[in-house]
Amino acid sequence: MTNVNNYSGNFQIDAAHSEIGFVARHAMVTKVRGAFTDFEGTATTGEKLEGAKIEVKIDVNSVDTRNADRDAHLTTGDFFDTEKYPHITFTSTDITAAGESTLRVTGDLTIKDVTKPVTIDFDFTGEVQDPWGQTRVGFEGSTSINRRDFGLEWNTALDGGGVLVSEKIALNFDISAVKQS
Repeated sequence: MTNVNNYSGNFQIDAAHSEIGFVARHAMVTKVRGAFTDFEGTATTGEKLEGAKIEVKIDVNSVDTRNADRDAHLTTGDFFDTEKYPHITFTSTDITAAGESTLRVTGDLTIKDVTKPVTIDFDFTGEVQDPWGQTRVGFEGSTSINRRDFGLEWNTALDGGGVLVSEKIALNFDISAVKQS
């Protein structure tokens, strides 16, 4: 097994082979899954994670929940207000190894005009030389946030009690990154 401390260099997220997704509870009984299809990001690190830094920028208008009406509602002022805040950003503030195959990444997540710290544990899923000679690494991670903490407050009460959209949102990351020469 490769130790995450052994990597150094500059890596670019391959958005075509990565996913930034989310899960919300809907009507108290089921889950709605979605993803952002347009994003970019970089990771830079020296040996033993010295000076490690991750930056990600997401185009919020690329939200995809497999329902056009819901996607359109998510871009309005009720939720993301993409006319004023077209991007979600993440900038790491601390990256450490939490064992040989896990990175613990803490950073500033900005949604709308609100920035809050989040911590995500990323499990290393492998390294490979792809058919084009590029070094490709994979990481998977997840965390949860309270959407109201970021000004995403719209909701509707249900007749039988409860609300239409959960406050707790799971964020899921499946990342493929390519080492830059």
